[in-house]
Amino acid sequence: MVKADKKLLNLFFKVAILVFAAVFIYSKLNNNANLSNFRQLVSALSLAQVYLTLGLVLVLMLLNWFLEALKWKFLIKKVEGISVWKSIESVFCGLTLAVFTPNRIGEYGGRVFFLSPRRRILGVVAMSVGAVGQMVITNMLGACAILWFVIRFLELNILLDYALAVLVLFFCAFFFVFYFNIELIGRLLVRVKFLRKFKRFFGLLARYSTRDLTVVFAYCLARFAVFTSQYCLIISMLIPEMHLFEMSMMVFILFFIQSALPSLDFLDVGVRTLTATYFFGFITDQELAIMAATACIWLVNLIIPAILGSVFVFKLNFFGSNS
Repeated sequence: MVKADKKLLNLFFKVAILVFAAVFIYSKLNNNANLSNFRQLVSALSLAQVYLTLGLVLVLMLLNWFLEALKWKFLIKKVEGISVWKSIESVFCGLTLAVFTPNRIGEYGGRVFFLSPRRRILGVVAMSVGAVGQMVITNMLGACAILWFVIRFLELNILLDYALAVLVLFFCAFFFVFYFNIELIGRLLVRVKFLRKFKRFFGLLARYSTRDLTVVFAYCLARFAVFTSQYCLIISMLIPEMHLFEMSMMVFILFFIQSALPSLDFLDVGVRTLTATYFFGFITDQELAIMAATACIWLVNLIIPAILGSVFVFKLNFFGSNS
Protein backbone atom coordinates (compact mmCIF):
# COMPACT_ATOMS: atom_id res chain seq x y z
CA MET A 1 0.00 0.00 0.00
CA VAL A 2 1.49 3.36 -1.02
CA LYS A 3 1.90 6.18 1.47
CA ALA A 4 -0.91 8.30 -0.02
CA ASP A 5 -3.35 5.39 0.17
CA LYS A 6 -2.42 4.78 3.80
CA LYS A 7 -3.05 8.41 4.67
CA LEU A 8 -6.42 8.37 2.95
CA LEU A 9 -7.47 5.12 4.63
CA ASN A 10 -6.20 6.43 7.96
CA LEU A 11 -8.39 9.52 7.58
CA PHE A 12 -11.37 7.40 6.57
CA PHE A 13 -11.09 5.27 9.74
CA LYS A 14 -10.85 8.34 11.95
CA VAL A 15 -13.90 9.99 10.37
CA ALA A 16 -15.84 6.70 10.58
CA ILE A 17 -15.05 6.42 14.32
CA LEU A 18 -16.26 9.96 14.95
CA VAL A 19 -19.44 9.39 12.93
CA PHE A 20 -20.27 6.14 14.72
CA ALA A 21 -19.60 7.74 18.11
CA ALA A 22 -21.66 10.83 17.27
CA VAL A 23 -24.62 8.78 16.01
CA PHE A 24 -24.54 6.59 19.12
CA ILE A 25 -24.28 9.52 21.53
CA TYR A 26 -27.05 11.47 19.80
CA SER A 27 -29.37 8.45 19.71
CA LYS A 28 -28.88 7.75 23.43
CA LEU A 29 -29.26 11.37 24.55
CA ASN A 30 -32.21 12.24 22.33
CA ASN A 31 -35.43 11.93 24.32
CA ASN A 32 -33.73 10.07 27.16
CA ALA A 33 -36.54 9.61 29.72
CA ASN A 34 -34.24 8.88 32.65
CA LEU A 35 -32.14 11.98 32.08
CA SER A 36 -35.34 14.02 31.76
CA ASN A 37 -36.50 12.57 35.07
CA PHE A 38 -33.17 13.52 36.62
CA ARG A 39 -33.59 17.13 35.51
CA GLN A 40 -37.10 17.20 36.99
CA LEU A 41 -35.96 15.72 40.30
CA VAL A 42 -33.07 18.14 40.78
CA SER A 43 -35.28 21.12 39.85
CA ALA A 44 -36.90 20.72 43.29
CA LEU A 45 -33.52 20.98 45.06
CA SER A 46 -31.42 24.03 45.82
CA LEU A 47 -29.16 25.09 42.95
CA ALA A 48 -26.16 25.27 45.27
CA GLN A 49 -26.61 21.65 46.32
CA VAL A 50 -27.09 20.46 42.75
CA TYR A 51 -24.10 22.36 41.36
CA LEU A 52 -21.87 21.26 44.22
CA THR A 53 -22.83 17.59 43.88
CA LEU A 54 -22.58 17.51 40.09
CA GLY A 55 -19.31 19.43 40.26
CA LEU A 56 -17.86 16.84 42.65
CA VAL A 57 -19.11 13.99 40.44
CA LEU A 58 -17.45 15.57 37.40
CA VAL A 59 -14.19 16.06 39.29
CA LEU A 60 -14.34 12.42 40.39
CA MET A 61 -14.90 11.40 36.76
CA LEU A 62 -11.70 13.19 35.77
CA LEU A 63 -9.90 11.64 38.75
CA ASN A 64 -11.21 8.20 37.79
CA TRP A 65 -9.82 8.37 34.24
CA PHE A 66 -6.62 10.06 35.41
CA LEU A 67 -6.02 7.10 37.73
CA GLU A 68 -6.73 4.79 34.79
CA ALA A 69 -4.20 6.73 32.71
CA LEU A 70 -1.57 6.37 35.45
CA LYS A 71 -2.33 2.66 35.65
CA TRP A 72 -2.02 2.31 31.88
CA LYS A 73 1.31 4.18 31.88
CA PHE A 74 2.58 1.89 34.64
CA LEU A 75 1.43 -1.27 32.85
CA ILE A 76 2.76 -0.33 29.43
CA LYS A 77 6.23 0.68 30.64
CA LYS A 78 7.15 -3.01 30.38
CA VAL A 79 6.53 -2.63 26.65
CA GLU A 80 7.08 1.02 25.72
CA GLY A 81 7.64 4.16 27.73
CA ILE A 82 4.97 6.84 27.26
CA SER A 83 4.33 10.19 28.92
CA VAL A 84 1.45 10.85 31.31
CA TRP A 85 -0.20 13.11 28.72
CA LYS A 86 0.05 10.50 25.97
CA SER A 87 -1.45 7.98 28.37
CA ILE A 88 -4.36 10.37 29.06
CA GLU A 89 -4.90 10.89 25.32
CA SER A 90 -4.97 7.16 24.64
CA VAL A 91 -7.37 6.44 27.53
CA PHE A 92 -9.91 9.06 26.42
CA CYS A 93 -9.56 8.09 22.77
CA GLY A 94 -10.25 4.49 23.80
CA LEU A 95 -13.47 5.61 25.48
CA THR A 96 -14.67 7.17 22.22
CA LEU A 97 -14.22 3.84 20.45
CA ALA A 98 -15.67 1.93 23.40
CA VAL A 99 -19.15 3.45 23.31
CA PHE A 100 -20.25 1.78 20.08
CA THR A 101 -18.30 -1.51 20.21
CA PRO A 102 -19.35 -4.80 21.87
CA ASN A 103 -18.13 -5.15 25.45
CA ARG A 104 -16.20 -1.89 24.94
CA ILE A 105 -13.59 -3.79 22.93
CA GLY A 106 -12.78 -0.60 21.06
CA GLU A 107 -11.13 0.72 24.21
CA TYR A 108 -8.21 -1.62 23.51
CA GLY A 109 -7.82 -0.30 19.97
CA GLY A 110 -8.02 3.31 21.06
CA ARG A 111 -5.06 2.78 23.37
CA VAL A 112 -2.76 0.41 21.50
CA PHE A 113 -2.84 2.46 18.28
CA PHE A 114 -0.92 5.10 20.24
CA LEU A 115 1.94 2.58 20.51
CA SER A 116 4.55 1.53 17.99
CA PRO A 117 3.10 -1.01 15.51
CA ARG A 118 5.28 -3.91 16.68
CA ARG A 119 4.25 -3.41 20.29
CA ARG A 120 0.50 -3.17 19.89
CA ILE A 121 -0.28 -6.83 20.61
CA LEU A 122 1.88 -6.59 23.73
CA GLY A 123 -0.16 -3.49 24.60
CA VAL A 124 -3.36 -5.55 24.50
CA VAL A 125 -1.80 -8.09 26.89
CA ALA A 126 -0.63 -5.31 29.23
CA MET A 127 -4.08 -3.71 29.23
CA SER A 128 -5.68 -7.06 30.06
CA VAL A 129 -3.67 -7.18 33.31
CA GLY A 130 -5.35 -3.96 34.45
CA ALA A 131 -8.75 -5.25 33.33
CA VAL A 132 -8.26 -8.44 35.35
CA GLY A 133 -7.30 -6.41 38.41
CA GLN A 134 -10.48 -4.33 38.13
CA MET A 135 -12.55 -7.48 37.62
CA VAL A 136 -11.05 -9.13 40.71
CA ILE A 137 -11.92 -6.19 42.96
CA THR A 138 -15.43 -5.94 41.49
CA ASN A 139 -16.03 -9.67 41.98
CA MET A 140 -14.64 -9.83 45.51
CA LEU A 141 -16.53 -6.81 46.86
CA GLY A 142 -19.63 -7.73 44.86
CA ALA A 143 -19.66 -11.26 46.28
CA CYS A 144 -19.38 -9.87 49.82
CA ALA A 145 -22.24 -7.46 49.11
CA ILE A 146 -24.43 -10.29 47.79
CA LEU A 147 -23.70 -12.27 50.97
CA TRP A 148 -24.84 -9.27 53.01
CA PHE A 149 -27.94 -8.92 50.80
CA VAL A 150 -28.94 -12.59 51.23
CA ILE A 151 -28.50 -12.49 55.01
CA ARG A 152 -30.21 -9.12 55.34
CA PHE A 153 -33.23 -9.59 53.07
CA LEU A 154 -33.82 -13.20 52.03
CA GLU A 155 -33.97 -14.77 55.52
CA LEU A 156 -32.73 -18.21 54.54
CA ASN A 157 -31.88 -21.04 56.90
CA ILE A 158 -28.86 -20.13 59.03
CA LEU A 159 -26.98 -23.17 57.70
CA LEU A 160 -27.47 -21.88 54.16
CA ASP A 161 -26.13 -18.49 55.26
CA TYR A 162 -22.99 -20.14 56.67
CA ALA A 163 -22.60 -22.26 53.54
CA LEU A 164 -22.89 -19.16 51.36
CA ALA A 165 -20.35 -17.34 53.54
CA VAL A 166 -17.85 -20.18 53.04
CA LEU A 167 -18.54 -20.17 49.30
CA VAL A 168 -17.96 -16.41 49.13
CA LEU A 169 -14.72 -16.82 51.11
CA PHE A 170 -13.41 -19.40 48.63
CA PHE A 171 -14.65 -17.31 45.71
CA CYS A 172 -12.72 -14.25 46.91
CA ALA A 173 -9.61 -16.29 47.75
CA PHE A 174 -9.64 -17.86 44.29
CA PHE A 175 -9.75 -14.49 42.50
CA PHE A 176 -7.11 -13.00 44.80
CA VAL A 177 -4.68 -15.89 44.25
CA PHE A 178 -5.53 -15.99 40.54
CA TYR A 179 -4.64 -12.30 40.10
CA PHE A 180 -1.31 -12.50 41.90
CA ASN A 181 -0.36 -15.53 39.81
CA ILE A 182 -1.50 -14.02 36.52
CA GLU A 183 1.45 -15.49 34.62
CA LEU A 184 -0.34 -18.85 34.87
CA ILE A 185 -2.83 -17.53 32.29
CA GLY A 186 -0.02 -17.28 29.77
CA ARG A 187 1.13 -20.82 30.51
CA LEU A 188 -2.39 -22.15 30.01
CA LEU A 189 -3.01 -20.19 26.82
CA VAL A 190 0.13 -21.45 25.07
CA ARG A 191 -1.14 -25.01 25.56
CA VAL A 192 -3.90 -24.19 23.07
CA LYS A 193 -2.48 -25.16 19.69
CA PHE A 194 -3.55 -22.17 17.62
CA LEU A 195 -2.36 -19.75 20.35
CA ARG A 196 1.19 -21.11 20.58
CA LYS A 197 2.41 -18.70 17.93
CA PHE A 198 1.61 -15.88 20.37
CA LYS A 199 3.80 -17.36 23.10
CA ARG A 200 6.18 -14.40 23.18
CA PHE A 201 3.27 -12.02 23.76
CA PHE A 202 1.82 -14.06 26.63
CA GLY A 203 5.31 -14.15 28.12
CA LEU A 204 4.79 -10.49 29.06
CA LEU A 205 2.53 -11.62 31.93
CA ALA A 206 5.52 -13.18 33.69
CA ARG A 207 7.32 -9.83 33.66
CA TYR A 208 4.89 -8.33 36.18
CA SER A 209 6.26 -8.94 39.67
CA THR A 210 4.16 -9.21 42.82
CA ARG A 211 5.08 -5.61 43.56
CA ASP A 212 3.94 -4.50 40.10
CA LEU A 213 0.64 -6.34 40.52
CA THR A 214 0.18 -4.77 43.94
CA VAL A 215 0.60 -1.27 42.47
CA VAL A 216 -1.93 -2.06 39.73
CA PHE A 217 -4.30 -3.52 42.33
CA ALA A 218 -4.04 -0.28 44.33
CA TYR A 219 -4.93 1.76 41.24
CA CYS A 220 -7.93 -0.52 40.61
CA LEU A 221 -9.08 -0.21 44.22
CA ALA A 222 -8.76 3.58 44.08
CA ARG A 223 -10.86 3.69 40.89
CA PHE A 224 -13.48 1.45 42.49
CA ALA A 225 -13.67 3.84 45.46
CA VAL A 226 -14.02 6.82 43.11
CA PHE A 227 -16.93 5.55 41.05
CA THR A 228 -18.65 4.16 44.16
CA SER A 229 -18.41 7.66 45.61
CA GLN A 230 -20.00 9.09 42.46
CA TYR A 231 -23.06 6.87 42.85
CA CYS A 232 -23.33 7.64 46.55
CA LEU A 233 -23.14 11.40 45.96
CA ILE A 234 -25.90 11.39 43.33
CA ILE A 235 -28.19 9.00 45.21
CA SER A 236 -27.67 10.88 48.50
CA MET A 237 -28.67 14.10 46.76
CA LEU A 238 -31.89 12.56 45.41
CA ILE A 239 -32.70 10.29 48.39
CA PRO A 240 -31.01 11.90 51.43
CA GLU A 241 -32.64 9.53 53.94
CA MET A 242 -30.91 6.45 52.50
CA HIS A 243 -28.18 4.96 54.72
CA LEU A 244 -24.68 5.13 53.26
CA PHE A 245 -23.73 1.52 54.09
CA GLU A 246 -26.82 0.00 52.47
CA MET A 247 -26.39 2.29 49.49
CA SER A 248 -22.76 1.22 49.05
CA MET A 249 -23.64 -2.48 49.25
CA MET A 250 -26.26 -2.09 46.53
CA VAL A 251 -23.76 -0.23 44.35
CA PHE A 252 -21.26 -3.10 44.80
CA ILE A 253 -23.93 -5.57 43.67
CA LEU A 254 -24.73 -3.34 40.69
CA PHE A 255 -21.08 -3.34 39.59
CA PHE A 256 -20.78 -7.09 40.13
CA ILE A 257 -23.80 -8.01 38.01
CA GLN A 258 -22.97 -5.46 35.36
CA SER A 259 -19.44 -6.88 34.96
CA ALA A 260 -20.82 -10.41 34.62
CA LEU A 261 -23.20 -9.57 31.76
CA PRO A 262 -21.70 -9.10 28.28
CA SER A 263 -23.34 -6.17 26.54
CA LEU A 264 -23.01 -3.27 24.17
CA ASP A 265 -22.59 0.14 25.76
CA PHE A 266 -25.91 1.23 24.25
CA LEU A 267 -27.56 -1.64 26.18
CA ASP A 268 -25.36 -1.14 29.23
CA VAL A 269 -27.42 1.76 30.56
CA GLY A 270 -30.50 -0.51 30.43
CA VAL A 271 -28.67 -3.26 32.31
CA ARG A 272 -27.56 -0.77 34.94
CA THR A 273 -31.07 0.64 35.32
CA LEU A 274 -32.84 -2.72 35.64
CA THR A 275 -30.26 -4.07 38.09
CA ALA A 276 -30.28 -0.90 40.18
CA THR A 277 -34.06 -0.61 40.43
CA TYR A 278 -34.45 -4.27 41.46
CA PHE A 279 -31.87 -4.31 44.25
CA PHE A 280 -32.42 -0.75 45.47
CA GLY A 281 -36.12 -1.64 45.62
CA PHE A 282 -35.35 -3.51 48.85
CA ILE A 283 -34.27 -0.31 50.62
CA THR A 284 -36.30 2.43 48.89
CA ASP A 285 -39.52 2.86 46.94
CA GLN A 286 -38.16 5.79 44.94
CA GLU A 287 -37.55 3.82 41.76
CA LEU A 288 -37.61 6.92 39.56
CA ALA A 289 -34.78 8.52 41.52
CA ILE A 290 -32.62 5.39 41.26
CA MET A 291 -33.18 5.18 37.49
CA ALA A 292 -32.36 8.87 37.14
CA ALA A 293 -29.20 8.56 39.25
CA THR A 294 -28.00 5.60 37.19
CA ALA A 295 -28.56 7.50 33.95
CA CYS A 296 -26.70 10.52 35.31
CA ILE A 297 -23.65 8.44 36.23
CA TRP A 298 -23.74 6.76 32.82
CA LEU A 299 -23.74 10.20 31.17
CA VAL A 300 -20.88 11.51 33.32
CA ASN A 301 -18.64 8.43 33.27
CA LEU A 302 -19.09 7.22 29.69
CA ILE A 303 -20.72 9.77 27.41
CA ILE A 304 -18.85 12.92 28.49
CA PRO A 305 -15.43 11.16 28.42
CA ALA A 306 -16.29 9.73 24.98
CA ILE A 307 -17.00 13.26 23.73
CA LEU A 308 -13.73 14.52 25.23
CA GLY A 309 -11.89 11.59 23.66
CA SER A 310 -13.10 12.50 20.18
CA VAL A 311 -10.54 15.32 20.23
CA PHE A 312 -7.75 12.74 20.26
CA VAL A 313 -9.13 10.43 17.56
CA PHE A 314 -7.25 12.34 14.85
CA LYS A 315 -4.00 11.44 16.64
CA LEU A 316 -4.57 7.76 15.88
CA ASN A 317 -2.25 6.20 13.31
CA PHE A 318 -3.43 2.81 12.15
CA PHE A 319 -0.42 2.14 9.90
CA GLY A 320 2.46 3.64 11.81
CA SER A 321 3.70 5.13 15.05
CA ASN A 322 2.16 8.13 16.82
CA SER A 323 5.46 9.33 18.17
